[in-house]
Amino acid sequence: MSESPVGPVRRMKRQERREQILAAATEAFARSGFAATSLDEIAEEAGITRVVLYRHFDSKGDLYQSVLDRMCGRLEAHIEEPVEGFTDGSIDGLLAVAEESPAGFRLLFQHALREPEFKERIEKFRADIAEAAYGQISALVSDEGLARWAAQLAPAAAIEATIAWIDAGRPDPGHAGARIRRVILAVVDAAVVTDPHDSLPVQPARTEGQRR
Repeated sequence: MSESPVGPVRRMKRQERREQILAAATEAFARSGFAATSLDEIAEEAGITRVVLYRHFDSKGDLYQSVLDRMCGRLEAHIEEPVEGFTDGSIDGLLAVAEESPAGFRLLFQHALREPEFKERIEKFRADIAEAAYGQISALVSDEGLARWAAQLAPAAAIEATIAWIDAGRPDPGHAGARIRRVILAVVDAAVVTDPHDSLPVQPARTEGQRR
C-alpha cells in the first residue's frame, strides 16, 4: 500500500516568522516579565529553535524593544492623531489595540514601566498624552494646578479602565468607548467643581433590618 503523496511544506517568509516570534514574545513577557523570561521559553512558545530566533533578534533586549515598537505601531495605526487629546477616535483606538492584543496592551502600559531599560520611552509617551489632555482640560479648568492634576489622572484612568474592561471579559462592547469617556469626564468634573463638598454625599448601604 503506497503512502499518500505529501505536498511541499511552505516555508514562512522572513516577516511572517518575525511576526510569529513577536506574538510569542509578547505573551511570554506579559506573563513573566523581562528578567524572568528566557529566550528558550520564547522560542518554545513560538515553536522554533533558539538558533532561528537569533536570526531575527540580536538579544533579549532587542526583542523586548521590538515588542514595544510593535505595540506603539498598533496605537499609531488606530489613533491617527494621538497628541490631540481625548477624542472619540483616541478612546476607540485604545480599545481596538487592547482587543487585538490584551497582553501587548498590558505590557506597554503596565509592565514596561517597571523595566529600567525601557520605562523612559513609555514615560515620554504618557507625558505626551498628559500634555495633550492639559490642552483640552485647561480650557475648562481655570486653576492651573487642578488642570494639571486632571491631565495626569485622565490618561491613567482611561488606560486602567481599558485594562479593567478586558479583564472583566469585555462587557457591553458596543458602549465600552462611551463608558470610558464618562470616566474621563468624571475626572474633569472633579477638577471643575469649586467645592468638592458641594457634590452629593454617598448614601451608606442599608442593613438587612433597614430594608424590611
